[in-house]
Amino acid sequence: MPLSNTRPVASRSPRRSSSGRNSAPVARFVERQIEDPNGIVQTVQVHIGESPLLWLRARGYLSERLYLAGDRLREDWEIAGLGPRVTMVWDAAPMSRGRNRTAPGGVEPQGRQLSARQRFDAAIDHAGPGLSDILWRVVCAGEGLSIAEKALGWPKRAAKLVLGFALERVADYYRIA
Repeated sequence: MPLSNTRPVASRSPRRSSSGRNSAPVARFVERQIEDPNGIVQTVQVHIGESPLLWLRARGYLSERLYLAGDRLREDWEIAGLGPRVTMVWDAAPMSRGRNRTAPGGVEPQGRQLSARQRFDAAIDHAGPGLSDILWRVVCAGEGLSIAEKALGWPKRAAKLVLGFALERVADYYRIA
């Protein structure tokens, strides 16, 4: 799903400051240009506070276990830095002598990223080859179910069922009860 020209769109409701007066509107939506399987580019508004998994969970289509499994997979994907980079990488500064730079918990930043990558790859492998596409598209890339169905050439409403199977396997991998 190529994303370009992402820009915030102001919410319809103004934000109230601590003094009770209205302040500038809060950006809750972003406009994204997406390309469908036929190559047609469309501009859509995406609610930045609601992922497809959260949407499914809020409407009772996903259990807490499956939601947590998807959230854990997405977290590992983000920590591993597997998403597209849109800015310069500034974290490669040389270390000063005599100082040990480790992340909280004693793991080096590169080690944390590598561990997350290994967990992500293992969870995707555990889900199986036919389920990794829907996991990546919905959980990691944040595509909606209908967009994922079209991109994968699936019939309508198939993604919800297949995503459930995939998240069951991911929950088993992460040992989420």
